[in-house]
Amino acid sequence: MTNTTRGKPWIQRYQVFSIIVFFISDIYGQLQYSVLEEMKQGSVIGNVAKDLGLNVKELADRKFQLISKTKVKYFHVNLDNGDLFVSERIDRETLCGTKLNCFINIEAVIENPLNFYTITIEIQDVNDNAPIFSKKHFDLEISEVTLPGARFALGNAQDPDLGTNSIESYTLSGNKNFGLGEKITTDGIKYPEIILEKSLDREKQSFYELILTALDGGNPQKSSTATIRVIVQDFNDNLPMFNQDIYLIRLHENAAIGSLVIRLLATDEDEGSNAEITYSFNHISDNARQLFAIDSLNGDIKVSGHLDYETSDIYEMTVEAKDGGGHVTHCKVSIQVIDVNDNAPDITITSLLASIPEDSPAGTVIALLNVHDLDSGMNSEVVCHISDTLSFQLIPSSSSYYKLVTAGIMDRERNPSYNVTIQCMDSGSPPLSTNKTFHLNISDVNDNAPVFEKMNYILYIGENNQPGTSIYTVHASDSDCEENGKITYSILNSNVEEIPVSSYISINSMTGILYAQRSFDYEQLREFQFQVMAKDSGSPPLSSNVTVRICIIDKNDNAPKILYPSPDTEGSALFEFIPHSAEKGYLVTKVIAVDADSGHNAWLSYHLIQAPDPTIFTIGLFTGEIRIGRDLPDKDTLRQKIVVLVKDNGVPSLSCTVSVHLVVAENFQEIVPEIKRQPNVLHTSSNVTFYLVVSIGFISILFVATVLITIVLKCRKSNSPTTYGAYSRNAYPQFTLGCPSEISDTSLPFPFSYDVCVTMDSKQNEIAYLKPVQNVPTENLIDTDESTAVNDSSNNDPNTRNLTQV
Repeated sequence: MTNTTRGKPWIQRYQVFSIIVFFISDIYGQLQYSVLEEMKQGSVIGNVAKDLGLNVKELADRKFQLISKTKVKYFHVNLDNGDLFVSERIDRETLCGTKLNCFINIEAVIENPLNFYTITIEIQDVNDNAPIFSKKHFDLEISEVTLPGARFALGNAQDPDLGTNSIESYTLSGNKNFGLGEKITTDGIKYPEIILEKSLDREKQSFYELILTALDGGNPQKSSTATIRVIVQDFNDNLPMFNQDIYLIRLHENAAIGSLVIRLLATDEDEGSNAEITYSFNHISDNARQLFAIDSLNGDIKVSGHLDYETSDIYEMTVEAKDGGGHVTHCKVSIQVIDVNDNAPDITITSLLASIPEDSPAGTVIALLNVHDLDSGMNSEVVCHISDTLSFQLIPSSSSYYKLVTAGIMDRERNPSYNVTIQCMDSGSPPLSTNKTFHLNISDVNDNAPVFEKMNYILYIGENNQPGTSIYTVHASDSDCEENGKITYSILNSNVEEIPVSSYISINSMTGILYAQRSFDYEQLREFQFQVMAKDSGSPPLSSNVTVRICIIDKNDNAPKILYPSPDTEGSALFEFIPHSAEKGYLVTKVIAVDADSGHNAWLSYHLIQAPDPTIFTIGLFTGEIRIGRDLPDKDTLRQKIVVLVKDNGVPSLSCTVSVHLVVAENFQEIVPEIKRQPNVLHTSSNVTFYLVVSIGFISILFVATVLITIVLKCRKSNSPTTYGAYSRNAYPQFTLGCPSEISDTSLPFPFSYDVCVTMDSKQNEIAYLKPVQNVPTENLIDTDESTAVNDSSNNDPNTRNLTQV
């Protein structure tokens, strides 16, 4: 179409719009555009990037977006070039009705830094609506006595367009009896009137049909028609009259259905049927017809639907009063809807983070919110609060924007996630509120080191274990998650008696299970300790250490070993000399035995298992002392052989035996014939005396050497305390006791030595200490044939007997 408006082509009106740009502050500005309604979708209105002084590339990078308060998004911005274009059909009449000025307000938001802009777009009217009569047919009854010049009002046509695009004139089809006139009300509305030009004669013609045309002033011009049917009647010379032309009514939007809006009253001075008035809507919009109804008899206008201030705040309608003679009159009813607080605030999320790291600094922006209330005045003033004020803050950014930020450092191990509720409440009466809940996850960072279940571990393992068996499981926990909480275990490098700890113990790096790498021997190693490190897989990794102490538990795996008399003498016999004068209770000799085990496993008991006459000799159960049990028989000589059993207290019990040869005589020479009958005996008693002297001297030298060695070893050990150091060694002289070569050819196996103070009489002190020899290499853990010394103080004891090997 190529109609013109004010002398310019219609197409040029789409190209003529004004742009007003001004900035209020650094973070808030306003743009204003003017656009014609009904523009095609995609039509460019302006370039917001240029008008705001922004680089086009910044629009996408800084998340430029439009936020419209209307349900329909009429405009969009092309982020590639910054053009603001029409995205939906714009109908000014739908948006603004009969308002002279029609604006659409859009808010624009751009981040980094955060700025807000208001874009006001004025919608200009075009002639896109034709005039419309309220009905297609108007019935007009005119009395035949009506004088020429009489005027008869008709229903006006409605055109939702404004200005020159609205109704400009009416025309009437040619007829010599009727002319067309206009009545203009105080608010400027034109009502067409039929003017009687010539008197009517019902008998000649009782019915006339005229065509009324309404024309607007748009370009192109539009029109509509209605048929006027004139019926000639008898005389009715008075018209109904309203008491005013316009009725202004204020009505709350929560008015109940059926409530009275206004009662209209029109009067007619005629009588009879000519004075009976009926009421009807002459012109009313479709949406108003669904909300209001009129009683045709009494003129009551009532609410018939639910009013909504946010949909429309004003309704206008024309009411017609018609008497029984067919005369009509009109009035205008304007209903203004008053807002009530019936809309809760609306919270819109324009930017939201689903998760943040737990080391995020305070003030990190979580969400950007837009809060809007469709009500007006005090009903639209909104205040927002946050549920968790300790962890988060809600900071107003502008009149309708809020930033949700962190108030402190997050800790995922304490709170892995948050449900933050924001409540926005308006200032209406009663106030309405809206809650919005945000779910925020806190992502993990490696800020927690592994923690062991115990401060240290003490493990007890029986000796003679199978190599490769699991001993224990150490466990550490890490409150971090995923890779930051994945723990691996390792043993820190260290030595046990100069041997790497890895040769004793290994660990499963994933499960923390400890495995024995070898079979432990309590007699060689009683305890050792090492450190286990637990390290997570974070970046950087964190670790912690724990000390593991392993104690070896003794088992009864060593039989008692007899120190005296030696059971290993081959080809010779050891004799104990008993004088004839010995009485009951006389101490003959003492069996000395030791056990390499400890505790109950080393408790020894002594038993006679073979004796020619069990009543002659007795043995102490725990001392090993052999004594005369009764008076000796009266014989020149008495030679006895007894077998002693020594067993420990272990389960099962282990034992050993030794044979003791006893000779009863008045003097030593009496036993020489007995000795000579033994194999491999010495040939002369003089040799015996010589060997005794040599033995005593040799034993003394060994004793002195042993004492010196013991002192040196104790000085060296004072720097490294032993595992079991609870025994006091100060009460008695200490030396390593082995069996001398004259008595036995075997000494105790390393790594054990014995601190012994020996007397032959149990009435005197006798104490033996079992002690481990520290820092002995495993390759030296074998028996040795070297002899050790015996305390030569026994030479001064009258009860001590000379020990002679023949």
